[in-house]
Amino acid sequence: MQINSEKTNSFKEALANYPTGVTVVTATDENHTPIGLTVNSFASVSLDPLLVLWSIDKRVSTYETFKNIDKFAINILADNQSEIASLFASSNQDRFANCDWSSSEHSLPLIKGAIASLQCRTFKQIEAGDHMILIGEIIEIDVEKRLPLVYHGRKLGALPAIFHES
Repeated sequence: MQINSEKTNSFKEALANYPTGVTVVTATDENHTPIGLTVNSFASVSLDPLLVLWSIDKRVSTYETFKNIDKFAINILADNQSEIASLFASSNQDRFANCDWSSSEHSLPLIKGAIASLQCRTFKQIEAGDHMILIGEIIEIDVEKRLPLVYHGRKLGALPAIFHES
């Protein structure tokens, strides 16, 4: 279904007013090469079992890989990781060469300094318009008590910066 550009722009503007956390979703491709992208369409789904979701645009270069993998990691970024968010949102193909990361015992790339890393097994995929919703069952959790990076008004920032803007 096509919607008109005025509604599309209003929709984007409405969602820009909704603050979200920022994540980098990572995995490895069939050649064991790490892949990742910046995602703010992330949410919890269930406590029993532990499920989370995120969505991927079907037009991004890593779509087919994420569609075909059986596990991924969601790295929730800290307030000092805006450069990492920008790096993984860019078209730079060698993103992992420019950030500090490690491979987990599940062979998933984990971004160092993230406030949490949720390693997941793909539980379900749902076609949703121009995106695919991926639901993951958590198999491992690492958490650090730090402040999150936040996306609001098409800007990245820390909580105090967002709450004190005029």
